[in-house]
This record gives sequence, C-alpha cells and structure tokens, in this order.
Amino acid sequence: MQIRVLTAADIRAALSMTAAIDAVGRAYAQLSAGKATMPLRSRFHTQKGVTLLMPAHLHDSGDFAVKIVSVYADNPKLGLPTVAATVLALDPQTGMPLALMEGDSLTALRTGAAGGVAARYLARADAENVALFGAGVQARAQLQAAMAVRKIERVWIVDPFESTARRLADDIAGWPDAPAVTLADSPQSAVAQADIVLAATTATTPLFDGNELKPGTHVTGVGSFTPQMQEIDANTIRRARVVVDQRDAAMAEAGDIIIAKATIDAEIGEIINGDKPGRQNDEEITFFKSVGLAVQDAVTAGAVLKAAEEKGLGTVIQMS
Repeated sequence: MQIRVLTAADIRAALSMTAAIDAVGRAYAQLSAGKATMPLRSRFHTQKGVTLLMPAHLHDSGDFAVKIVSVYADNPKLGLPTVAATVLALDPQTGMPLALMEGDSLTALRTGAAGGVAARYLARADAENVALFGAGVQARAQLQAAMAVRKIERVWIVDPFESTARRLADDIAGWPDAPAVTLADSPQSAVAQADIVLAATTATTPLFDGNELKPGTHVTGVGSFTPQMQEIDANTIRRARVVVDQRDAAMAEAGDIIIAKATIDAEIGEIINGDKPGRQNDEEITFFKSVGLAVQDAVTAGAVLKAAEEKGLGTVIQMS
C-alpha cells in the first residue's frame, strides 16, 4: 500500500484558486441534491483541548475524506500552533488511504473557494471594489477567490492591527493583476464604497452597520462559526437575500444567522443546481454565510490529489 504525503507547499502548487472554486461548487451542488454523506462533526475532548473529526463522501464525484482538526490553547507555550489540521483522502471503492495532506492550507483554499463560488453566483457582474475585513490567511484567500471570478480594481482593508493590514497590502501589491489597496479610514468608509464585502475575522460583535451598504452589494461572511459569534449585523440581514452553505449547519452554528433570526432564502447548491435563482437584479443586496463543511474538504482534497499525481508533487510512502 502506498500513500502520498502532501505538504502546504505541495497543496499550493497543485491547485489554483479557480480550480478550487470549481471543485467546491461541485460539492455544494451534490450536497443540496442529496448526493453526499456528511455526518455531524464528532468532538473529542481531552484535558488540554478538543479534536474534531469531519468525514464526507460525495456520491457523484466519488470524493471521500476525513479532516482531523485539533484546537489546543496551550500549544503556543510549546512552540506549536493552537490549531492543527490534517486531511486523509480515501478510496471510496476500497476504503484504503490515498493521501495525507497538511490541513491548514487546504482549509484556507476551500474556504476561499466557498467565497468565490458565492461571488460567482451572487455578486454583480461589474463588481470591482472590495471591502476586506481581516488581514489573515482566510482574508487573503477570500480576496484571491473574489479576484478569480470578478475583475477587482480596488480593495479597502479593515483590520484593528495596522501592521498586519500593511503586510497584507504589501503582499497583494506583488500579485498578478493586483488591485489598488488602501488601509481603510473606518469600516463605514470601506463598506460605503464596496461592491463586495468580505468578512474573515474572529469578531464576536458586528464589524459594520449594514445600513451603510450600497444597493447591489454582495457580502460574504466566513469568520464567525459559533452561535455566539457575529460578524454581520441584523441590518445587513434585514436588507439582504440570505444564502448559506447548508441550512442545518447555519441554523446550528452561525451566530450571524441565529442572533438576527434570519430567514434563509437558499443554499448555494440550490442556486448552482438551478432550483433557486442567483442574483436577481443589480439592486439586490446578497449575503452568503459559510460555516465550513466537510464536503468542501473532501472535494478539494480530491482535486488536490489528482493534480498532485499529474504534477508529481508530494512524497509517496510505501506503507506495506
């Protein structure tokens, strides 16, 4: 038995953001069509932290994987990251392991791709200005995904740490077809000028006043992931058409949805499948909420593995 081991660098070299967006779109479509098996996350608590198990199998595409995420608050004292993730890709025909992947990079890729899918179907075709809340790995991936589906000309970064925001701005300047980047004077000024608002933070209270949104703005929120966390306020929810990655997951985990008592109009997979419309006019405000699903990990892992095999990436280990 052989298994391919893929590092963060291998994952980045294997799959483009555009390809990841296509893959995650396929996952959403299968999930909303009832063609995916995705049990609830299992949580195992130890004295020091918690480990989550996230399995998923997509019936049509055959993608099959389990993500293992550990959150240990004391790890930095040991020189280790607080959060560590690993993805194991499996053969759906035999159950044999195919690849072991560094999970943090894959998670950033698939989460960015989720926002890219939403922007593809919900942002105006002429959207070009972005308000980016957050300046970390997830925010970077969200912007890359938006740039993959829309011609982004200008970005306003909103982050409480100016040095972090400036590092991201300097990094963006070196990207191909880089947009102009400004550190926003205030959340209000950024939102008022934006066609797309991207929120990827660990905020527990709303980042901006939804009354500042222009008609026709699209908002994506990927940061809040518990019922108590809220990046997006009730004013945005009131004004927007609300789309989620999965109804049950959003109603159980998304504070943005739960606190505002939002009415969910559609799952993004229903829009991809043609069961619900995408953007309906240029004045509509849309909001996409993703809490992150195991089907995203499984389909992205499958796409990464296929590309890695074609490009000869990773290290193949003989296990028996």
